Amino acid sequence: MQDAITALINSSDVQGKYLDPSSLDRLQNYFQSGDMRAKTAIAVSANAKNIVTKTVAKSLLYTDITAPGGNMYTCRRYAACVRDLDYFLRYATYAMLAGDTSILDERILNGLRETYNSLGVPIGATIRSVQAMKEVVTSLVGADAGREMGVYFDHIAAGLS
Repeated sequence: MQDAITALINSSDVQGKYLDPSSLDRLQNYFQSGDMRAKTAIAVSANAKNIVTKTVAKSLLYTDITAPGGNMYTCRRYAACVRDLDYFLRYATYAMLAGDTSILDERILNGLRETYNSLGVPIGATIRSVQAMKEVVTSLVGADAGREMGVYFDHIAAGLS
């Protein structure tokens, strides 16, 4: 896992050059948004259970996926889905704090699509849930912080696509 600072420095180091003005601007933006990132992480952490509950209600309940024979029909399958959504939320929050998507690739996305396919987990419903979570979080933290968190939810959705 990297953060925005490490990613920029490593990239310049590999090329054997100093940070260019664009990299310095990105670092400045990262530092200026630090307070917003911390407040967002606090809000998400304090409301994680509620966010996941609202996400499930918004995207999965009362669909064919929760009906008898659906992928979330049994309590065990439902619990696994909720667990995975909680993981997505937690790691999206970590990535937002770091300003870097690498933790999402390392801890969530590498091999997830293949695992879900082998288990018969519907990818489309999972992507809908991630997008619903993005909406729920945005309604909680506000538009600016929601856009920032949205970057990481979109990365998860794209990685599953």
